[in-house]
Amino acid sequence: MIPLKNPGIVIKGFLEYDDYKSINKLKEYCIAHDNLTLKLELDFKLSHALCEMKDINQANEFMFYDGRKLIGYIGVCQFGEEALEVNGMVHPDYRRRGVFSRLYALVEDEWCKRSTEVMLLLSDHNSLSGQAFIKYTGAQYDSSEYEMFLTDEPKEKIVTEPVFLRRAMNKDANEIAKQNDLYFQTESSTELTLPEEEAKRGVDIYLADLEQSCIGKVHLDKQDSTGAIYGLGVLPEYRGKGYGREILLRAIEKLKEMKVHEIKLQVAVKNKNALSLYQSCGFEEASTMDYYKITKRTRTKKDKKETSRA
Repeated sequence: MIPLKNPGIVIKGFLEYDDYKSINKLKEYCIAHDNLTLKLELDFKLSHALCEMKDINQANEFMFYDGRKLIGYIGVCQFGEEALEVNGMVHPDYRRRGVFSRLYALVEDEWCKRSTEVMLLLSDHNSLSGQAFIKYTGAQYDSSEYEMFLTDEPKEKIVTEPVFLRRAMNKDANEIAKQNDLYFQTESSTELTLPEEEAKRGVDIYLADLEQSCIGKVHLDKQDSTGAIYGLGVLPEYRGKGYGREILLRAIEKLKEMKVHEIKLQVAVKNKNALSLYQSCGFEEASTMDYYKITKRTRTKKDKKETSRA
């Protein structure tokens, strides 16, 4: 165990490039050491950094340094008005020193300043230390998702009717918002996702057209040599006809045209239909991320209990 010589905490509203490099370096070291997964959304955060400047009074990045060396980090993600998503890490040589607890206390303080009632704590399913810490917070298990990678060719290629993926434009923003609400029950937001702005950050949104009708959508993200597929959905009246599979296969083709070395996606463990589809198209589960839910009400109850014991 390495002694702390000059500890200090830095809190920021958004990532700068030097922060990104330091956090990414720590992330890669922790993943290699622990053989676990971290969901920090660093590329997304960096690409949206300029937009985050409007929320300069909100703290999202919590960094623990010993001198100039980053040894701990917790990041907060909040998409629209949805729950805060929290995930972080500590350098293996500096664990059991209260680093993560001190950062998390600051995250809780930030959460209390916001109107959001729910916070989700994320942990790799196989992380004993992560699961133990979350249990200490009083958070309750909510859900899990698989991270899957394309490892094989689709078992069968069934083309129903020709589906065309059309790159979305800003004029399609309302259609994208409507489909997001339908597929993912996202809470209403006054801000629309503008596809042309997302494309500048490396995220391409495609609408799936069948003849003259839009039947679904998909989002493609390329970061370095990795391509990601998310936001895939088919409108209810077109489901059960193989269109979801065709959208997925065409999305894979587009990412391969971008010369990515690997393709990944995430799916809720309880979404058996989507899981079966992805498996049949050559995807295999690589890790499981567990989500634990804590509300301000349950946090207050926990605080009262601890106070009564003191």
